[in-house]
Amino acid sequence: MANILKIRKLIDEADAILIGAGSGLSNAAGISYNGPKFESEFAEYIKKYNFEDLYTSLFYEFKTEEERWPYLAKHINYAYYEKQENELYKDLLSIINNKEYFIITTNTDGKFINNGFMDNRVFEVHGTYSKLQCAIGCHNKLYDNYDLVERIIDNTNEDLEIEKSLVPKCPLCNGKMNINLRFFPNFVEDTKWYLQQKRYEEYIDNLTGKKVLILEFGSGFKYPGVIRVPFEQLTFLNHSATLIRFNRDYPDVPNEIRRRSISITDDIRTILKLIKKL
Repeated sequence: MANILKIRKLIDEADAILIGAGSGLSNAAGISYNGPKFESEFAEYIKKYNFEDLYTSLFYEFKTEEERWPYLAKHINYAYYEKQENELYKDLLSIINNKEYFIITTNTDGKFINNGFMDNRVFEVHGTYSKLQCAIGCHNKLYDNYDLVERIIDNTNEDLEIEKSLVPKCPLCNGKMNINLRFFPNFVEDTKWYLQQKRYEEYIDNLTGKKVLILEFGSGFKYPGVIRVPFEQLTFLNHSATLIRFNRDYPDVPNEIRRRSISITDDIRTILKLIKKL
């Protein structure tokens, strides 16, 4: 409880808050990429293709695009559009909403923006499930996919296939389309991506001389160079900064910043609720 009180005090006294979010935050929010919920929602696809989880299934080599897109549409709907409102994210927003803040996240599920965080303060560095791009990246424009996802889901037949006319094509090269996710080849960084990167860098630059609270949620070692290591460096260089690392599996911090860091291994949902009540 002592740490809860200390965190509440740090939030109240902070001039600026920097938030970094990895997959651990999505897990804490109950967004399941495997297990019973995945097995229930994707039972037909698991039976037909032996899928094991939501992540590895994205790399399955379908024989045709008519097979691939029914799955991708269902996957996008499950990962992004279904149940956009989330209690954990709303609790976090209520805690920091009256503060100057910026968020960088490797998550692609849109939960920050869809739960009230300001769009221009969220840098989705690894892309978003809500956009499509040319699969070979022939141009850097992204395309909303909500209507397409609905149309494909509504027209998927019993064999889990769609008609060729429903398969999306690149408007420029007439080639294949893909989801705008960094782990696919030829990831497109569009005009908005670069704008958000600039806003993030400017926010970091303007933290000098401010009392900064850095909140890091569930960022491990899959992409340590995006959030985890830069946040440690920022804490080390800014002697008015405090790092709070919420991480069940990798809570350790370097010795150089230990005195200005707090590691939390408890459930993020529970901790945020306790902070919110104070």
